[in-house]
Amino acid sequence: MTLRSGDGIAPARGPTYPIESVDNALRLLVLLTERKRVRVSDAASELGIAISTAHRLLAMLVHRDFAVQDPESKIYRVGPVLLRAGLLATRDLDVRTLVQPYLEQLRNDTGETVHAAVLDGDHVLFIACAESPNALRVASRVGTLMWAHCTSIGKAWLACESDDFLRGLYRTAKLPSLTEKSIMSRAALMSEINTVRRNGFAHNDGESENGIGSVSVAACRHDGRPLVSVSVSVPLARMPAGRWTDLVEPLLKTKSSVEAVLP
Repeated sequence: MTLRSGDGIAPARGPTYPIESVDNALRLLVLLTERKRVRVSDAASELGIAISTAHRLLAMLVHRDFAVQDPESKIYRVGPVLLRAGLLATRDLDVRTLVQPYLEQLRNDTGETVHAAVLDGDHVLFIACAESPNALRVASRVGTLMWAHCTSIGKAWLACESDDFLRGLYRTAKLPSLTEKSIMSRAALMSEINTVRRNGFAHNDGESENGIGSVSVAACRHDGRPLVSVSVSVPLARMPAGRWTDLVEPLLKTKSSVEAVLP
């Protein structure tokens, strides 16, 4: 239903003391989310401002992680902060409730601890778990934040993102580590992400915690955006080499089942 001023509702009015630069920055954010790819000339034309002004606004958005710029094409795209805001909105759909039955089925199929996580900046936040019934098992990490590049569940999510997104997220050549096996450089991470994309799953062999390994996949919505990553975690003490691939099939089945019910 469209409401008009004649319906007894006053039309929305702007602020009494508008700040033009803030207004332009906010309009630019809307432009980024709507068009996905924005050039400086596009911004200047849409906002009715000089190209130099548009460039300064976009540079500030990049500085604050609201946008990222492709170093070759010079095109601007949505940055980590806006993506994180979208993620928070997604969480309101109660991803935990949606994935929990699938986690429990995967736990039953593998006999191992299963987690679900979402990207939060350059970390992953563990949001749900189905623990293994074995005495020797990986404990629940629900509520824990970990460096995304140090975990298979994080690498599975990152592999669904563009290279531009990854370069915006990891701006330094050196990366923090959790163990001596962690990925410690951006170059090594980009190489690993390409491997994950080729294989369709991510692998972790003691990179986040000594003695713990995992295999992970990301479930994506119809638009290709990742919604949640799922991992199977196993103590390396009972993880023979051949078992890594044995865990992939039930993981991919879980991924398909979750994606089938996504909007």
